[in-house]
Amino acid sequence: MRAGRRLDHASLIGRVLLVATIMTFAGSSSAQLKVIISGGFSPAYQEVLPEFERTTGIAVTTGSGASQGSGAQRIAAQLQRGVPADVVILSREGLTELISAGRIVAFSDVDLASVPIGAAVRAGAPKPDIGTVDAFKQALLTAKTVVIPGSTSGIYLRDKVFPRLGIADKINLKVTERGSQATAMLAAGDADIAVQPVSELATVPGIDVVGRIPSELQLIQVFAAAIVTGTNQPDAARNLIGFSLRSVPRPPW
Repeated sequence: MRAGRRLDHASLIGRVLLVATIMTFAGSSSAQLKVIISGGFSPAYQEVLPEFERTTGIAVTTGSGASQGSGAQRIAAQLQRGVPADVVILSREGLTELISAGRIVAFSDVDLASVPIGAAVRAGAPKPDIGTVDAFKQALLTAKTVVIPGSTSGIYLRDKVFPRLGIADKINLKVTERGSQATAMLAAGDADIAVQPVSELATVPGIDVVGRIPSELQLIQVFAAAIVTGTNQPDAARNLIGFSLRSVPRPPW
């Protein structure tokens, strides 16, 4: 994943204030943050979090949820029922919904990384050819069970890609609430192929990444962070977002 674009609608003043706060904020051992994050950015976040806590003295409690969908654990549903959070990290599509609902501090949202959709099979299984649209279509048709998450990437695949390929009613499709549940199904042998953000596939034991889906069908998901309305730790929240933006490791894909 690579550092993403700044938001077009963010004012220059807002950006300057954000950077200034990040640069001048002195981490306090008494500061605590609560973060809710979706699966797509979670591997990178978990990699940089220990260094953030060590260098700032800020303790972070991390929860998880889906960016979109209808499940009770989606981030929007958690915030609606009062689950406390200072920062959310999720797909841009899901964050846009939170902004519209008034859940996000104005102009606090920052794009962190972009991730393509890929496919994976159970570890040791033959890797199908997915290099072209026709090959990818055939791989899906050949699979006994295809699994996707019920969040942003899965919604796109179910509503756009599979109907475009003419296979929406020809594949045995399983939709899980979370990407981690989809990969768990795959690793357990309950599905033959999983299709979701590559970042959710790359570090999961028991599965092998096949590669990206064809560019003609691709959705490059942008994962973004923002401060939740009502937080009592806005400076620490800005510090965490800035640290994440600066420290995102370069992806292997």
